[in-house]
Amino acid sequence: MRLFVSVDLPEALAEDVAALQAELADASGLDFVDPAQAHVTLKFLGDVDGDREGELVDALEAAVGAAGVAPFDAELGGLGVFPRLDYISVVWLGVGDGSVELARLHEAIEGEFVEEHGFDPADHDFTPHVTLARMNHAGGKDRVQDVVRNRHPDVGTMRVTEVRLTESVLSRAGPEYETVHAVEL
Repeated sequence: MRLFVSVDLPEALAEDVAALQAELADASGLDFVDPAQAHVTLKFLGDVDGDREGELVDALEAAVGAAGVAPFDAELGGLGVFPRLDYISVVWLGVGDGSVELARLHEAIEGEFVEEHGFDPADHDFTPHVTLARMNHAGGKDRVQDVVRNRHPDVGTMRVTEVRLTESVLSRAGPEYETVHAVEL
């Protein structure tokens, strides 16, 4: 099983995410994420033996409980890239209000999964974001740089009430995400 821990965007925001992606449609080299599957990744676990599913569900429940985060609103807006504007691999939508709560959830999940269950620690600082596209080649880099520098979209607010253990099933059409287990805040 290829797994990650996420906060999923509600269906109601998929159209807004798609509209934002459309602004970058003429930038060659971008591979867009399906807006209906948009999410904030809190921890990427990678390929995991299916026998560990129960253990990971328990770990997620423990981590969310330890984080002590109640349901909250997260505002989605602003654009950014990883790793930097002169070398783009990912184009993302940012999180304003709600980023502190997402960071607390990430820290608790990171601690539980790394310290108690042997997963590798994150190799970068946590930046709450929703991936919009991955850049496969730099053909459209100038267009992406222009949009990121000059466009400051306000996509909307979502109510965060749960964290999900999600399986990514790879297919020819791209990844499809299936919720393995959801933990309420």
